[in-house]
Amino acid sequence: MARSRRISVFSLSFLDVMSCGFGAVVLIFLIINHDSNEDHKVVNTDLLAEIRMLDYQVQQGEKELFELIEVMNQVDARVENSDQQLASTEQTLEEKVLSLKELEEASTAQIESLQALTSDIETRTREVEILQAQKDAQDGNQVRAFQGEGDRQYLTGMKVGGRNIVIAVDTSASMLDDTIVNVLRRRNMSEQQKRAAPKWQRAVRTVEWLAAQLPLDAEFQLYGFAEQTQSLVPTADMDWLPMHDGQQLNQAVSELKTQFPTGGSSLVNLMLAVRQLSPIPDNVYLITDGLPTQGENPPRAATVTGGRRLELFSDAIDRLPKQIPVNVIMFPMEGDPLASAAYWNLARVTGGAFISPSWDWP
Repeated sequence: MARSRRISVFSLSFLDVMSCGFGAVVLIFLIINHDSNEDHKVVNTDLLAEIRMLDYQVQQGEKELFELIEVMNQVDARVENSDQQLASTEQTLEEKVLSLKELEEASTAQIESLQALTSDIETRTREVEILQAQKDAQDGNQVRAFQGEGDRQYLTGMKVGGRNIVIAVDTSASMLDDTIVNVLRRRNMSEQQKRAAPKWQRAVRTVEWLAAQLPLDAEFQLYGFAEQTQSLVPTADMDWLPMHDGQQLNQAVSELKTQFPTGGSSLVNLMLAVRQLSPIPDNVYLITDGLPTQGENPPRAATVTGGRRLELFSDAIDRLPKQIPVNVIMFPMEGDPLASAAYWNLARVTGGAFISPSWDWP
């Protein structure tokens, strides 16, 4: 009997179908997985670029932050320096304002004093009568003769007398002229031209006039003062000189004629020289044109203010013994308005005389 054929579900056709089915599934899986990897790679590339961009921005931000910190530190330092300068400027300004107030107060007081002195001078000037008298001393009583047009003593009311007499003449550069401009111009001229300056010649003639009035029994000293004070009789700086026959007086006047104005003016050095004379003078006759420009030593600054000159004057007068009369012959100088009032007050306080003669005297 023939054997029956056994039927199997895992026949070749079935296996083929299953193989194809699994292959299709694997293919689909591979296709889907590839697309995911591509998308992931794309996403990762964008994120990486964005991260790198953020890192760059962070680095740039840190760099800029560091630069800003440095700038801020510099600004802080400049602000601190500006604050210090501002504080210093404010302090200086306060000091300047205070100094200005003090100067204004001093100026106001000086102006009021000057106005009072000017009013007093005008009152006294109106009361003065012109003296028409002969000279107190005739030619026989005079050691020196003074040649002039008539009797010039009527202009002054200044009597030359005493036992010990000092004649002091200002020999500073301001005695070259009455104006500052001409003083500067003449200062650069030759020595001969300086000696011939009209104002200086007036001063020399004034000394000659005073010398001609000295009593025969008097002792004298003739000083020239500028930055330093010196006797015009070099052998007797601090000694009294007797009149006798007038030889030493003539020698002193001759020495004065060889001098010419130069340098600054120190009144205090003159007063110190007068203090050293023994006995002290009975009269001092001072020929000058303005307030002093320096004290005992030369000033450091090239210029000196009117207020400072008045201080130097006051300091010099404080060195003079109070009982000595000071007679002032004033040749006013341009730009020194306080001088006349100051010297007039000096003559008034000490019991001396003050004159400011006309240009043709003596």
